[in-house]
Amino acid sequence: MDKLIYSIFEQTNTLLLLFVIIGSLFTLSKGADLFVDEAVSLSIRWGIPKLIIGATIVSLGTTLPEASVGIIAALNGNSDLALGNAVGSTITNTSFILGLAAIVGTLPIDMKTISKQGSILFLCSILLVFISLPVFYNGITGMIYQHIGWLFLLLLLLYIQYLIKSAKKSNEFLSETLIEVEDSSLVIQLLKFFIGISIVILSSSLLIPAVEVGALRVGIPQSVVASTLVAFGTSLPELITAITAVRKNHGELAFGNIIGANILNILFVIGSAAAISHGGLLIPQIYYTVHYPTMLIVLFIIGYFAKNKRNKHKTLTKMEGLCLLSLYGVYLVLNYS
Repeated sequence: MDKLIYSIFEQTNTLLLLFVIIGSLFTLSKGADLFVDEAVSLSIRWGIPKLIIGATIVSLGTTLPEASVGIIAALNGNSDLALGNAVGSTITNTSFILGLAAIVGTLPIDMKTISKQGSILFLCSILLVFISLPVFYNGITGMIYQHIGWLFLLLLLLYIQYLIKSAKKSNEFLSETLIEVEDSSLVIQLLKFFIGISIVILSSSLLIPAVEVGALRVGIPQSVVASTLVAFGTSLPELITAITAVRKNHGELAFGNIIGANILNILFVIGSAAAISHGGLLIPQIYYTVHYPTMLIVLFIIGYFAKNKRNKHKTLTKMEGLCLLSLYGVYLVLNYS
């Protein structure tokens, strides 16, 4: 089946191929939305507390597009796409989405979230960069080995356990302003649930060969396409959630969702992609010169903005949002220059 898809795309016009990529990103996002909504509905129907749903299913659901792309890419031996999508999504979430949300609305900074979740995110980022160093691979480039992937997944389980315990202590519940639970029959809910999964898998199966053929045709490295175009597309759930949240005066939810999604990009997306890849994920040189430095710089700047004592209202200002958007613009220029 994969060979047939590649054969068709190799004979497809470049403009049409671009439409396939954009269409696949759109359906991937919609499929993930459907999957999450129905997973929440089923969980509530079966009596699972909302705080557990919010801490697990919804958090994991927003990173489902990245995970599906990363896993299928890893199975096809395409580490550039798997790794680039996860790291690029983290940069996109932190710079572009938070920056845009701060400009279009009010984005409160929850110091509790920053001190706990933000610290976890920064530690995960440092861990990712550290294990990627070439010194562990005896070469000029690094490698994320299969056993490292399993380690990340173990850390993911510990992180989810931490989320559940934190939610119980603080009595946090899933906001019904962002997710509406339909009162429909069990059969319909199950049908929609599996349709959502099928759309995600099918969209990813079309997206990856389209990106590979398109990148090869125009001479752009797959790691660049994955960290920009694909990363932006798979971050659509976070983008939609953030904009919706700030417009409904729930900006603190947007901030928390972005931080949580970034942690899952590292532990869940990269972890699962590396765990199923026997050869591991090879790290191209551009990660040491562009991707990793940008990721760490953006996270440091967010931390600085959040803890800036002059920010009396504890919100991300429009000027700071513009700064984040500018950083994302510089990141795109560095990728394509």
